[in-house]
Amino acid sequence: MKKRWIFKEKPDNHLIQQLSSEINVSPAVASLLAQRHINAYDQAKNFFRPNLKQLHNPFLMKDMDHAVNRLVLAMKRAERILVYGDYDVDGTTSVALMYGFLQKIYPYVDFYIPDRYHEGYGISEKGIQYALEQECTLVIALDCGIRAVNLINQARKLGIDFIVCDHHRPGDQLPPAHAILNPKQEGCPYPYKELCGCGVGFKFLQGFCQQINKHQTELQQQLDLLAIAIASDIVPVTGENRVLTHFGLKKLNEGARPGLKALAQLAGLRGEMTVENIVFGFAPRINAAGRMKHARTAVELLLAENEEAALHIADGLNLHNAQRKNFDSSITQQAIEMIEQDELLKSAKSTVLFKNDWHKGVVGIVASRCIEKYYRPTIILTESNQKATGSARSVEGFDVYEAIAECADLLEQFGGHTHAAGLTLPIDNVPLFQKKFEEVVSKTITEEHLIPQLEIDLKVNLSEITKKFYKVVQQMGPFGPGNMRPVFVSEYLFAAGNPQILKDKHLKFQVRQEGSSVELCAVGFRMADFYETISQNEPFRMAYTVEENEFNGTSSLQLIVKDIKPM
Repeated sequence: MKKRWIFKEKPDNHLIQQLSSEINVSPAVASLLAQRHINAYDQAKNFFRPNLKQLHNPFLMKDMDHAVNRLVLAMKRAERILVYGDYDVDGTTSVALMYGFLQKIYPYVDFYIPDRYHEGYGISEKGIQYALEQECTLVIALDCGIRAVNLINQARKLGIDFIVCDHHRPGDQLPPAHAILNPKQEGCPYPYKELCGCGVGFKFLQGFCQQINKHQTELQQQLDLLAIAIASDIVPVTGENRVLTHFGLKKLNEGARPGLKALAQLAGLRGEMTVENIVFGFAPRINAAGRMKHARTAVELLLAENEEAALHIADGLNLHNAQRKNFDSSITQQAIEMIEQDELLKSAKSTVLFKNDWHKGVVGIVASRCIEKYYRPTIILTESNQKATGSARSVEGFDVYEAIAECADLLEQFGGHTHAAGLTLPIDNVPLFQKKFEEVVSKTITEEHLIPQLEIDLKVNLSEITKKFYKVVQQMGPFGPGNMRPVFVSEYLFAAGNPQILKDKHLKFQVRQEGSSVELCAVGFRMADFYETISQNEPFRMAYTVEENEFNGTSSLQLIVKDIKPM
């Protein structure tokens, strides 16, 4: 698929030279830092050396005092507390973090995860009934609850208080909870707005520890769970999230808990854990519990105290993940066939597909797969409990949540973010929704939105890609949205020797630059189509990231190709 190369604005040369001199780095590294708004020595020091002291005071968050005081009161009264979370990675890690911490200091605590298929997303009547049966008078809702106005009102009438810890966009009306912790709610002065659900739960516990004068060492042991939530929920790895991810990865690498060690083993992950490892290795397996069976299993894995028990649970999750892949593959194929057989769908600005027997657990993944092929806002729906329900995914720069909100009159409920959302509607409304959503998208989307963009940090010569340069760039991690691994472009390149096509789809070749003797290995995953372009002995330009490859005890730099264009 053709890509638009978007070059980041090059910082002022004077600033680059000054920063390069101040912190003793190359102009290229100084330029990368300035692009990330790091313009002085102290800022660079904080960036390269994250510190937990950089975290904001939790009591800056609106309602934090009410939330903490209610938890302290519950413990004084020996009330039963229910920790309630969503079934995705953010939700299950939130529950494992909150429940795992509280159960060590308080005996009357339980946890609950709704069933994706019988209850759906968020607070459910069945969940409230469970709290009632267990005589829980306080529910801590994590990664959900901000839109559960009626259900939380119902719980309140039954004598159940809610503390909502959420990060999704609030609706016009807030639920009547005892306290709402959400940096995105109106009037919340908390400086960092991009926490995930697990992050909001962590801040709540941080505030609780401060209130009762409990040292936070025990809480900081839970940061591995928070790193997994941040990476998996695709929130920005900037500011506070970057600090939390840094220390979470450190905990993961220094001594992973049994459940994560078992997952790493089954995923074939070796060496130092990174955000990429989490996204592609841990997240699909943790998510598979809620997609294929019940997410409670994921929490049990994260809380497992010995390796034997952890490996047994992880084996099951790995099997669920394999089943998920099969469903994902077959449903994606069906979705693509539906589009290809309908001329209106092929030429549309959006995709909305419904089939009553598609597996509810993979519709979000299928939406992402369709975007890989057609690159436009996509919603995949299936039938569940006599309703059409599904997931939306968007393209860079287009707010799918706002587009869905404009169709609210046809929906029963919806929620989410700019790039991803969930929705439920009567099955009879599906054709009307398809038509209206396409109208909304067509009015607001631009042609540029419909071409995938590749953001380029810097144009460099191949000779600048050295091990020293790579080591400094690595210290700019952890990488993720808002602080992506730098993408470089080099021009007037040629393939040296004979390029190879591996497994009929991957490209591997040595690359050199005109006027230079430097040669580096380049790998393009699923880029066999570029074989002809690089084999013509004509100059080309290439966008790539840099990684270190270890083979037979020897390490070398390797370029991971993102795109190739003729000169």
